[in-house]
Amino acid sequence: MARLGLASFMGGIALTLLGLSAPPALAGKADDTLNVAFALEPEALDTYKIAGREGLILARHIYDGLLYKDLDTGEIKPALAKAWRFTDPMTMEFDLREGVTFHNGAKFTADDVVYTLNTVLDPNYGTRFRIAIDWIGKVEKVSEFQVRIKMAKPFAGAVEMLADALPIYPAAYFKEVGSAGMAAKPIGTGPYKLVEMTPGIRYAFERFDAHYAGSSKGKPAIGKIVVRTIPELNTQFAELLAGKLDWSWRIPPDQAARLASRIQIVNGPIMRIAYVGLNVTAKGKDYPTKNLLVRRAINHAVNREAIVKAFAGGASQVLNAACNPKQFGCAQDVATYAYDPAKAKALLSEAGLPNGVDIEMVFAAMPRPVAEAVASDLAKVGIRVTLNEQQYAAGVQKWRAGELPAFFTNWGSYGTGDVAFIISNFFGGGADDLVQDKEVIDLVTAADTAQDRALRQENYAKALKKIADQAYWLPMYDFNINYGLSTALNFKPHPDEFARWWLSSWK
Repeated sequence: MARLGLASFMGGIALTLLGLSAPPALAGKADDTLNVAFALEPEALDTYKIAGREGLILARHIYDGLLYKDLDTGEIKPALAKAWRFTDPMTMEFDLREGVTFHNGAKFTADDVVYTLNTVLDPNYGTRFRIAIDWIGKVEKVSEFQVRIKMAKPFAGAVEMLADALPIYPAAYFKEVGSAGMAAKPIGTGPYKLVEMTPGIRYAFERFDAHYAGSSKGKPAIGKIVVRTIPELNTQFAELLAGKLDWSWRIPPDQAARLASRIQIVNGPIMRIAYVGLNVTAKGKDYPTKNLLVRRAINHAVNREAIVKAFAGGASQVLNAACNPKQFGCAQDVATYAYDPAKAKALLSEAGLPNGVDIEMVFAAMPRPVAEAVASDLAKVGIRVTLNEQQYAAGVQKWRAGELPAFFTNWGSYGTGDVAFIISNFFGGGADDLVQDKEVIDLVTAADTAQDRALRQENYAKALKKIADQAYWLPMYDFNINYGLSTALNFKPHPDEFARWWLSSWK
């Protein structure tokens, strides 16, 4: 869930493209094919191994979960489960839908649910984000169309995670081919089936006409989807203007303004935030970020307002708490760190570093110009940063191993409007928590396991106050996305960053 695939917030579009006089063609409407471009390559299509939105978007068109969340109403709706209930605070039961068929013709039953979830629970499977499944103790078959989930711990986000984030695979096929085979030839029950794939380059989908009746995703209006990886934004813009593309996203604000008279530009806020994680435990290394005064100096040194204005666009805002204000439980009454280079220098001197300090900062899934702006501000107060750009998977591996003092990246909280999906991941004692503050861990655990919303808010607020006071993070800003669309396309963005092409249609 963690990367923002912006090819760049910078870089101009050739003015000759914008000066074309002929209107763009209606792209894929003529042959009922939605033509899509991503700048970043989608990852292999085993949902449980995917971090980036590109692969997850494709996966949600192929697979279904037990439940489905309607982002327009906030309602949790039936999907592969037609009904569900808590039989006690630690046990959930699901009545499964009958008559559901996988893309390979296999019939959906309880065996598919039990085998899928129990398999991805095994630590040896390598599920990318343990927070998504570590609340599950075991999954049991009650009957051919009924299953029971025994929770390993109380988790307020359980229903949210079951709403399309934990897809169900066909058990017999999954047993035979494993994760690699599922990624190579994905088989689900979703509204589209994958019919052609050049991994990372091109994906062709067709509407799955046997998609089960009563699906909350509905029957798609568009028959085919072709998704291509086009790294260069200028190439994407040219294809949009020429009518060869119907859908693109993450268009920089200045380019969006220039393109708006020629194509549809739709803007939407999202849950994703940018942040710099600071290594406090250091795992035996003598990183300067272990020192509270250095961490506070870092927070005062970066001109976040200027960075937001230059790179993120007017709808984004500077963050003080380690969460998105749109999320439930994201308390705003926390310590703030105004841009104050003089104070940053004074704090470094107080820390015994009057001549400054050298640190490495890995950045992943963030535009280089933004990372360079952060490094430039830090250099002005004597914090000399060596920038190291990595792919997200490599960067987070180094972070979890304790090999980085600072990690600049972003987090999308699975697109979920609840701080359980950010605070718990980074400050709840897990692999991404390089703070390991017992008081914060206890507060987060109490909030995560409570059903009472007021109690959850109270404990999250206390945790967020300490995180800010101790400057465990440098929160940066939240994001919004510009989508570039064919004038013939109806498309509605959602704040979870999951493009729901099954809801799109031609005008």
